[in-house]
Amino acid sequence: MMTISSSENKHVVVYVFPFGSHPIPLLNLVLKLAHASPNTFFSFIGTQQSNQPLFTKPNIPNNIKFFSIHDGVPEGHVLGFHPVEKVNLFLQAAPQNLQNGIDLAVADTKQKVTCIIADAFVVPSLVIAQKLNVPWIPVWPPLSCSLSAHFHTDFIRQKCAENNARDRSFDFLRGLYKMRVEDLPEDIINCGDGEETLFSKTLASLGEVLPKAKAVVMNFFEELDPPLFVEDMRSKLQNMLYVGFLTLSIPLPPLPPSENDETGCLSWLDKQKSTSVVYVSFGTTVTPPPHELVALAEALEESGFPFLWSLKDHLKGVLPEGFLERTSDIGKIVPWVPQTQVLGHDSVGVFVTHCGCNSVFESISNGVPMICRPFFGDHGMTGRMVEDIWEIGVKIEGGVFTKNGLLKSLNLILVKEEGKKMRENAQKVKKTVLDAAGPNGKAAQDLKALVEIVSS
Repeated sequence: MMTISSSENKHVVVYVFPFGSHPIPLLNLVLKLAHASPNTFFSFIGTQQSNQPLFTKPNIPNNIKFFSIHDGVPEGHVLGFHPVEKVNLFLQAAPQNLQNGIDLAVADTKQKVTCIIADAFVVPSLVIAQKLNVPWIPVWPPLSCSLSAHFHTDFIRQKCAENNARDRSFDFLRGLYKMRVEDLPEDIINCGDGEETLFSKTLASLGEVLPKAKAVVMNFFEELDPPLFVEDMRSKLQNMLYVGFLTLSIPLPPLPPSENDETGCLSWLDKQKSTSVVYVSFGTTVTPPPHELVALAEALEESGFPFLWSLKDHLKGVLPEGFLERTSDIGKIVPWVPQTQVLGHDSVGVFVTHCGCNSVFESISNGVPMICRPFFGDHGMTGRMVEDIWEIGVKIEGGVFTKNGLLKSLNLILVKEEGKKMRENAQKVKKTVLDAAGPNGKAAQDLKALVEIVSS
């Protein structure tokens, strides 16, 4: 790893979006930068809740320090059930709380701030950077292609108002090549019915604010993106830097001995035939509705394919009566799995997924085809990349699980000739990732460029 020396220490403030899986890729990027530029100090600013799980991460260098700011929820306020409420409250209080974070960091380090790195969702951090007259570097954690939609929000809404066809394509927009209306986040295709949330307004502003950034950092490999998208984004941004997958270390480490896996998943997979297993998981934040869980279970049972299903214990009661007993010889259901290792096992033939970007990164890094059931956010666009750009899987028929729809997709990938082609494509994409992550890939060059920006 390159090392930048400087006669003057630099102080970079890093603002996290303290929700979901956003903090981890940002911390992993900061770890890379901190090792590459030991004379640069990084103040990592999140909330107490988002920082807490990160404190236990091993090998945090001395030039990174965590600071916690208020989450924006007023004292005594009772949160409703909608998760966006917490996001809106955080963004509403962000201007003052972000400044409080700066004050904490400067008081502690006795160093003025020389650069601000922020999750791109924390748009108010731009105003802080402008006040301090320092570079602003937003990081885009979701799949890179989803960013394009935020540059065309008004145009897309206009088209949606004119024609409600969900399968309308946007091939005439270079940055949305192959995408359809049905793939876009609901916040994008909302045509103004009802009052927009602060979060929706924040996302809609990205097309206006990101061109003001010194550089926009992508949690992705340029080699995987459609050239038309890259060309379109580069025409809109001052600089766009691809630094690879920030949640994975490529090449992936070899699988551990199966007996070391306390979940028993690897030992169970050892007993199955090569590329025969259906692996089902929807991450930590998504749960399909009960009728879809039933349809999924019915399809798995009728297919006869061996399956490994990551399903929380409290949801087992939703499954068809007798399902667990009838499928005990071909299936294994556990509340949690070591997903990267499972996807790296030779017996796994297809991954049934919600298309969260971390899950997709793990799947393509292991060369596993996917059946995609998108739920929200960038899931739909990610699924379209899987099906029509990389051609390594399919989106579920009709957008929701039905018994016949899933059976059709399982047979397509695990039995038919089209599935063989998808597996071949998945191996090609895996090789692209390996090459892109190597010393001659663009990610290494772009990371070096980022280090030079923050340390100069």
